[in-house]
Amino acid sequence: MTPRGRTNQLLYQAELLLAQTPGDDEHASARRMAQEEGALALLELALNAALRELTEHALLARHDWRELLADDSPPLAALEHLRELARRDGSWLDVLLARLEALHAVEGAARRQPPRSGLIVSAAQHSLADELGEALAGLKATLATLRETSEEW
Repeated sequence: MTPRGRTNQLLYQAELLLAQTPGDDEHASARRMAQEEGALALLELALNAALRELTEHALLARHDWRELLADDSPPLAALEHLRELARRDGSWLDVLLARLEALHAVEGAARRQPPRSGLIVSAAQHSLADELGEALAGLKATLATLRETSEEW
């Protein structure tokens, strides 16, 4: 499999998990949380695969997002673009990186939903699945642009 093929495969698998409905039995909440954290883990793998793909010409020894998106990483154009995006508050990459940090923390990234009551939920409050869907769409769009730029070189 090519690096591009692996990136695409991981993105597709994350999409499949996010598209699943958790059901409505007693395990629905745990199933939803597992799907969200599974999709997030796949997005982390996809981000690393995308970084490998975009930097393969530089022959880097490692392709971990924590290293390549750090300010002291190699000054490659694709990495500079992604670092800038990561610094922009509320960008898809800013949100994704925050969720990845939470995934590796003790609490995890998935949120328990409080029991439903008569209260109206704010429309501004996004579920983790919604956030991940937006991050996935952002990653795919940005990756398409960076791939195009990379091919021009």
